[in-house]
Amino acid sequence: MALEALFEFVYRSAHTKVMVRRREWFEKPEQAFQVLWWVTAGHQPTLDEAMARLEHLRTHGPSAHAFTFKERYPAPDTSGGPVDMKPEPYCVGWA
Repeated sequence: MALEALFEFVYRSAHTKVMVRRREWFEKPEQAFQVLWWVTAGHQPTLDEAMARLEHLRTHGPSAHAFTFKERYPAPDTSGGPVDMKPEPYCVGWA
């Protein structure tokens, strides 16, 4: 599944070192800055669609419409509730 591959890249690869150091280069975000959602095969999301999903996440929190790795929702054709993919603690947050 593509979501698991993306998670592995972000949190369990050479990219992880960059994630840890981002606090050196960026100010702490005051709101969500990334969003995930399920896309049907063949659909190419637009920037406008992404911004609308991000705004939905910021306004309503994680849901099946817009979610995060910390609270991932299952694909529309499956059942179940949100799942915490358990990102590495040193990669998440801005403590």
